[in-house]
Amino acid sequence: MPLQKHDLVHELPEFKDKIHQLKMKNSHFSKLFDQYHDIEHEIHRIEAGAENTADDYLVSRKKKRLQLKDNLFAMLKR
Repeated sequence: MPLQKHDLVHELPEFKDKIHQLKMKNSHFSKLFDQYHDIEHEIHRIEAGAENTADDYLVSRKKKRLQLKDNLFAMLKR
């Protein structure tokens, strides 16, 4: 089974244009977006077996990704 991507545009396609606008105009959104992207990439590498980590670390990264997604989603709904 292929690994799922959780990039923000894939997760929230209805906000594609607004994500682009906020990335260009809102530095806080852009910073959170970059953090989300970096964590998503790290999780993908771990799940693909390219990196080995403790299970607790992977769980903590997934929690951080969810927290960032919630914050970004709240900003998108404004």
